[in-house]
Amino acid sequence: MTPSLEAMTETDTPIARLTHWLRQRPNSIEFWELVVTDDRVVWCFVGESYRSMLLRADMGERDRAIVDDSKLDELEALAEENFEIPLEALESIRLVAGTRFRRAKLELEWRDDADSRYDGQMTLVSTSDADAQRDIVASLAEDPRLEHVDIELDTRRWPFF
Repeated sequence: MTPSLEAMTETDTPIARLTHWLRQRPNSIEFWELVVTDDRVVWCFVGESYRSMLLRADMGERDRAIVDDSKLDELEALAEENFEIPLEALESIRLVAGTRFRRAKLELEWRDDADSRYDGQMTLVSTSDADAQRDIVASLAEDPRLEHVDIELDTRRWPFF
């Protein structure tokens, strides 16, 4: 099911939503959604699951629905971990397609002019529920508002690595 971007429209115009991504941490897994608008990219933290099997959460599904139903100007306030960067600060987006044995990977880099926790870069891995999203990233490459961004669609050379 594709999330509805229309529900989020307020002042800026949504371009894309990259959904069902996670960030692996030493003791936990963070779940993220990315919303790209004509002005900015908003990273939305939608939950965390600790590696202990007994503490597994809902994999962020409840908060994904909240992000889906929220207006764009409300997204950053949904969680203290949420942040945004201006679209002009975005430098690159790289999607490495997944294989039968490896999940897709999404790498983003931006100019770190502001106080950022992530030093101008973040690498996310697709969850098992994620669609390929290759078409979404390809459409970003064709968008004139992102012509300054190096957008790369990559395929793994070997299906096992």
